[in-house]
Amino acid sequence: MLPKIFLNSRESNITLNRICCQLNEKHYPWNNSVIVGLQPRGVELANVILKRLKNDFLINDIPFGLLDSTFHRDDFRRRKQPIIAKPNKMPILIEGKRLILVDDVLYTGRSVRAALDALGDYGRPLKIELCVLIDRRFSRELPIQPDYSGHRVDAIADERVTLDWSDNDSPEVLIENPPHASEL
Repeated sequence: MLPKIFLNSRESNITLNRICCQLNEKHYPWNNSVIVGLQPRGVELANVILKRLKNDFLINDIPFGLLDSTFHRDDFRRRKQPIIAKPNKMPILIEGKRLILVDDVLYTGRSVRAALDALGDYGRPLKIELCVLIDRRFSRELPIQPDYSGHRVDAIADERVTLDWSDNDSPEVLIENPPHASEL
């Protein structure tokens, strides 16, 4: 079955502009805030946010890092295929800073929980906020909520929400249905 477009690139462009406005409103002058992209899928969104803050608000030098929480996941040893960890790129200080953790889709909350554990290796931030483009609010397994969210989608458990970054700065958000037994 073909995926359904939840947001086209024009709609996601508007959504990303709103998120960047909200972030700038809350964090300006950015002297005590850092952005951390959660690997692998939050990296592209974090990079787009940084680029827009620089181009639209003329904000340079926002401290930025990339975090992989693979070894902090509660399902690390339960998967059939091993998870391949990516190197952390955290050349920033987070101690006493306001940290914005960026991921593409908030689903069960388990990736964010693992990221919170992994951040402990780098210090104790003053505050941690969560920024996601899509919030799958009815699929949560942990009490984790985003501070900044582009849209909420009420996808059923078997559906997959993905971002297609073909248009580099404004992704299409797709909802993919699982194949039915007759299609296999």
